[in-house]
Amino acid sequence: MPDTTTASTNTPASSTNTPASARDGVDVILDQWKAARPDLDCASMGVVGRISRASRLLERALKDEFARHGLEPWEFDVLATLLRSGPPYRLCAGDLSAAAMVSSAALTNRVDRLVAKGLVERGVDPTHRRRVLIRLSDEGLRLTNQVLEAHVANETRLLAALSGDRQDQLAGLLRALLTSLGDSGTE
Repeated sequence: MPDTTTASTNTPASSTNTPASARDGVDVILDQWKAARPDLDCASMGVVGRISRASRLLERALKDEFARHGLEPWEFDVLATLLRSGPPYRLCAGDLSAAAMVSSAALTNRVDRLVAKGLVERGVDPTHRRRVLIRLSDEGLRLTNQVLEAHVANETRLLAALSGDRQDQLAGLLRALLTSLGDSGTE
């Protein structure tokens, strides 16, 4: 049976045990389900609902930060993938597609748009003429490093309500959930 207790009190993790000042929108929904179907344990709804709501709120905040730098989230994703590949900040199209977790057709469109903005350059691999290489341009490298610093600061701000220990705990719990759902880190 799954553990439905809170770490701080070892009491059941239900919305009725949550102080009014700490309640969120999911608590209201859980209360409604408890009234409508008292026979049904909806604790899993609370977890999945909170993950889903947090994801939407975080994605919105990340998108707003990227927009301040004139980028869409997908643009930063491609640029950051090239940056984290290390010098010379280039990957063949297939490797970039796999690392960015997008189809080759989607990647072609994205690279075309980034080339038009002068942030990446496309070339032929001199050792394998049929292979296309995509690399950060000088401007792309400069912008990606600048946005990366702002992005990390934004993520730090977004998680500031959680202490470092709680962030580590949450990361571990989410890692366990992701791996149980089949995320092996190789996709």
